Amino acid sequence: MAWYLVQSKPGQARRAAEQLQNQGYGCFLPLVTVEKLQRQQRVQLEEPLFPGYLFIQLGPEDNWAPIRSTRGVSRLVAFNGQPLPVADALITEIRQRCGAQPLPLLAAGDAVRLQEGAFAGLEAVFQCFDGEQRAIILLNLLQREHAVAVPLSQLQKVT
Repeated sequence: MAWYLVQSKPGQARRAAEQLQNQGYGCFLPLVTVEKLQRQQRVQLEEPLFPGYLFIQLGPEDNWAPIRSTRGVSRLVAFNGQPLPVADALITEIRQRCGAQPLPLLAAGDAVRLQEGAFAGLEAVFQCFDGEQRAIILLNLLQREHAVAVPLSQLQKVT
């Protein structure tokens, strides 16, 4: 048995994993918990670590034909027409890392840009959260850094 990579249709990785498991295939969809801003609230959501991809475990005697027509599946990733196995050590490492702490929406030191208000368009440095709906940022004004509390909805992470 070896692991292979399956590309799912956009936004259908969970559906593809469920359908493949229903057919008896061993699947692994790596999920991570991320912190996002929804309706002005910080919430934790589970999202695929590799959007659009999941792993499937297949043996040489398995029937590979039904994979292509499975709901949510786009294709089995192949090179030169041959699917290449993914190393078991890599799958083990990904499984261990998926159980780690949630990925924060913003971390101390992240560059952010203000989207609204008197300082719209200015860049600042995120310092910390101030409750559920506000953040403390360091804004450079008049050659000095000033700690300013602003609503999270006004911030956008600079990438």
